[in-house]
Amino acid sequence: MNWHGITVGYALSGSHCTLEEIMPQIQRFVDAGANVVPIVSSTIMTTDTRFGTSNHWQESLRSITGNEIISTIVDAEPLGPSKRLDILTIAPCTGNTTSKLANAMTDGPVLMAAKSQMRNQRPLVLAISTNDGLGLNAGNIAKLLNMKNIYFVPYGQDNPIAKPNSLVARMDLVMETCEAALKGTQLQPLLIERFLHA
Repeated sequence: MNWHGITVGYALSGSHCTLEEIMPQIQRFVDAGANVVPIVSSTIMTTDTRFGTSNHWQESLRSITGNEIISTIVDAEPLGPSKRLDILTIAPCTGNTTSKLANAMTDGPVLMAAKSQMRNQRPLVLAISTNDGLGLNAGNIAKLLNMKNIYFVPYGQDNPIAKPNSLVARMDLVMETCEAALKGTQLQPLLIERFLHA
């Protein structure tokens, strides 16, 4: 697919353990010619973890995309009226973000961007990463699966023995899912078997 002239909103919520896996996927969009607009949750902007510091991830996003980070509700709100984004992906999309999105809560820049995208009836792609995808969040995922213009990166259980409710998307399929979403289709198969941790 030719990504030149396409603006991709790439939103990250606080699944810090997947951020290292995500950066090459953002680079893929840039290498393909897309204009990538990074959008992050307050957790990404403020939290240092064993997976990296907030400054490290911010610098990586600016370096890869060449764009400033949208990190507040105020900065995300104009995405709706301007129709700036052709497609928006939330990758990783945590259980917290999934829950709020399914229940129409907008309390941060990532959710404001998602609300704007849905308002414009443009594709929204979710790459879930949640420890309770087969628990309390199962109902929220089911709700979103039935929403128009929302698509999912194929996902599966990442550690069914130690974490039987955990679901994580195949982050290396974010671009392919977005390509399908721009054509109005869900990349299949949706439910996949992931590498199983020992």
